[in-house]
Amino acid sequence: MIRADRLTRAFGTRVAVDALTFEAQPGEILGLLGPNGAGKTTTLRMLAGIIAPTSGTASVAGIDPGQHLERIHEHIGFLTESPGFYERLSAARNLAYFAAFYPNLDVANAVRASLRTMGLLDRAHDKVGTFSKGMKQKLALARTLLHQPEVLFLDEPTSGLDPEAAKNLRELILQLKGEGRTILLSTHNLSEAEAICDRIGVFQTRLVALDTTEALRDRQFAPQVRVEIRNMTNDLIAAISAEVFVNTASRDLQDPSTLIVSLQDIDRDRPKLVSRLVSLGAEVLQVREDERSLEDVYLSLVREDTP
Repeated sequence: MIRADRLTRAFGTRVAVDALTFEAQPGEILGLLGPNGAGKTTTLRMLAGIIAPTSGTASVAGIDPGQHLERIHEHIGFLTESPGFYERLSAARNLAYFAAFYPNLDVANAVRASLRTMGLLDRAHDKVGTFSKGMKQKLALARTLLHQPEVLFLDEPTSGLDPEAAKNLRELILQLKGEGRTILLSTHNLSEAEAICDRIGVFQTRLVALDTTEALRDRQFAPQVRVEIRNMTNDLIAAISAEVFVNTASRDLQDPSTLIVSLQDIDRDRPKLVSRLVSLGAEVLQVREDERSLEDVYLSLVREDTP
């Protein structure tokens, strides 16, 4: 488990992280979504005990990272955005070097198990300098798993990867979640956050919102449907707009034959809408729910938070 309570970090007069409070549970991927410079990496570094907070408290796997640095590192794995390796050494020798920092660890077995988990066992004796960026990132994730930590901090894990490599890495992250690990992931990639995160925290110095994608979408936007109508008229739009179960109704500027209708309750009111349109003489061709993208949700939240 990860817990932060009003965690704050300032660099001089600039506040990088402002009163951050949240919890993440075992078997959960929590994503911190925000632009570069929003404070995501600073947050991970505080939780890992690498830098101290200016104020506030944190607990990771039941340990205060500021008070018990050696103990905390036994329980966490930290994947940095730009992992460093000795490129003239093999993958196995690189991992063996880092595994030696953990006392009481069976180095040979740990290296082999991590390489197997990441699908790199057949490249164990190849020099890291021959690896693609995607393979290096998988090797970096293997390094975080050497001591089988229950908490993972992943900083922009797919940054700079090609689509296939990014997809493969996301699948591996989901596999690790399935093993019961608590995963805190920072990203500015909207599609990545939506694909693998159980909850998303919209972050720009402070936590603007934290919830599931669906809950954030429902919070920011009323449910709406798109209705394709053969014989659209202004009178029809006015009549639908007057219905008590309709919030708003307007013609799609890009497609004049489509009516965009915001409903109070989409499951309850969609049949009412279709019935009323037909009674008004509309030739309804298609009705579909208009799902707002995570990008719409993110931009709406950020605009609200901008002074």
